[in-house]
Amino acid sequence: MGSPASAQPSAPPGTSRIGRIVAASLVGTTIEWYDFFLYGSAAALVFNTLFFPSSDPLVGTLLAFLTYAVGFAARPLGGVVFGHYGDKIGRKKLLVISLLMMGGATFAMGLLPTHASIGVWAPILLTVLRLVQGFALGGEWGGAVLLVSEHGGDQRRGFWASWPQAGAPGGNLLATGVLALLAAVQSDEAFLAWGWRIPFLLSGVLVMLGLWIRISVEESPVFLEAQKRTQEEAAAGIKEKPPVVEVFRRSWREVLLAIGTRFGENISYYILTAFLLVYVTVHLELSKSAALNAVLIGSAIHFVTIPLWGALSDRLGRRPVTQIGAIGMALWAFGFFVLLDTRSFPVIVLAVTVGLLLHGAMYGPQAAFISEMFDTKVRYSGASMGSQLASIIGGALAPIIAVELLKDYGSSVPISLYLCFASVVTAVTVWIAKETRGRDLAKDGLDGSVPAAPAAATRKDSVPLGR
Repeated sequence: MGSPASAQPSAPPGTSRIGRIVAASLVGTTIEWYDFFLYGSAAALVFNTLFFPSSDPLVGTLLAFLTYAVGFAARPLGGVVFGHYGDKIGRKKLLVISLLMMGGATFAMGLLPTHASIGVWAPILLTVLRLVQGFALGGEWGGAVLLVSEHGGDQRRGFWASWPQAGAPGGNLLATGVLALLAAVQSDEAFLAWGWRIPFLLSGVLVMLGLWIRISVEESPVFLEAQKRTQEEAAAGIKEKPPVVEVFRRSWREVLLAIGTRFGENISYYILTAFLLVYVTVHLELSKSAALNAVLIGSAIHFVTIPLWGALSDRLGRRPVTQIGAIGMALWAFGFFVLLDTRSFPVIVLAVTVGLLLHGAMYGPQAAFISEMFDTKVRYSGASMGSQLASIIGGALAPIIAVELLKDYGSSVPISLYLCFASVVTAVTVWIAKETRGRDLAKDGLDGSVPAAPAAATRKDSVPLGR
């Protein structure tokens, strides 16, 4: 392997080609996150009544969020399976499969009978479909960001790779927007009777659109080159260990760093979006429309600004931009609920929007940051496992812990402390991590070395991995 000083940045692809790849990843991730977040919104607004009836609204909501967490529990398994085959046969094929699985499960949710019709079988079937959703999403994130990262040039990777990240607020924007529209034009009785099914059934149409776009893209050239080398090694009698084994044997530090990098980001996002719906509608007793519209406005700004944070990480580095978001979120955790408690819609919108802006500073550089931690042969597996393991201890538990804290203490202060702690974990992790900006993804770097960034932008504050 060449030394950092001798490594040359790879040339960026043509603008039209990278544009098609970004569009395919963005549309696909937006659709998959639409499906996934639709469940989160429905868990807070509908499923607690239709699938988990209870005399206590917070208890019903807690049960609904438990099935919401089941989707997260399936994500690491999806990351392992999709990562293994994605590192073996390619990123593109697995992305098509994940989109079909996610869309099919979401469409089926729109057809499910409720607890009033089939009793306990309703939440059981809902949970099974949620497992399928989580399994599919566990493979989606790694493939989508890697396809863009490995096509993009070294100097603008943060910008290009942040676009699939924008699919998360894009999906949330779409899911919340559809629910907000239905809540505005329907009575609560009609929405609970049948209106909630429309967004789930709409997923079938969106998946067809996503497949049409995603099938047209090319496989990653970085992966194809690594696959060629693997075939040559196999012909020479060199046996290769499964990617999952290689990740834990040689890159376990990077997996831990990926988990820590995502920890505060993951928890903050689900408190700012999913739990906010519960807090505003149940605790503050405001309307569903107020809660949904606040998330809708914040998500729109979030969607636009994520690529800006990614572009800034190409100039300043992945670490400092992520630190802005993590430290800012640790502080905002306390002001956020104070603003919500005003019960003023414009102030609630401000609270959500500022929170999502800070989240974007962590989320925008993340795709490039985590992709650059791993070598090509294990990149899909390593990135997926680090990301999805973080989702279990982070996003899966965040709404449940927040609801339980609210139920036990009747105050937002413990939730603020929880959010602050999570953000500090991410800030410390990123401080420990090595700066990866400018790495040539075609070259192996498991010894911790990263090709130097352009002289004018080189930073000297990087700390080697594992120290």
